[in-house]
Amino acid sequence: MNTPLLAKDIMVTRLVTLTPHMDVFQAIGLLLKHRISGAPVIDEERRFLGTFSEKCCMRVLVEAAYDQLPTTKLYAFMDTTARTVTEETDLLTIAQIFNETTYRRLPVLQGETLVGQISRRDVLKAAHQLNAFSPNRETALLYLSSIFDRESAPIA
Repeated sequence: MNTPLLAKDIMVTRLVTLTPHMDVFQAIGLLLKHRISGAPVIDEERRFLGTFSEKCCMRVLVEAAYDQLPTTKLYAFMDTTARTVTEETDLLTIAQIFNETTYRRLPVLQGETLVGQISRRDVLKAAHQLNAFSPNRETALLYLSSIFDRESAPIA
């Protein structure tokens, strides 16, 4: 039996991270500078607190226009309901989460600590590499189906 690719095998570990008390406009500048659509928000111990994304930035714009922006601290605008995965989450479960949600990235946690992040593109790269190592697509599909048991890996 083949072993599945796990989040720890495909996650990116060098991340742009943000802190909850930083200025929201500084955070927007970092997203633009690094050409990323969002970043995890962590505390001093690298505990994951949420994400700050382009969608959150739209809220900043609206609040600035209508509410005179009562605060410029990032924590007021970050998404604290972001979906996460563990290092042991398998590739197909991650793909299923991306398929069923609008998330573009999933923080990877070890307990409460941020250890990496997986994007939709990371999943595509990993799946493409699986196909590249197979003599044909049928073999790759058999491999993918053999590593995923839907009953043992439900989506929470």
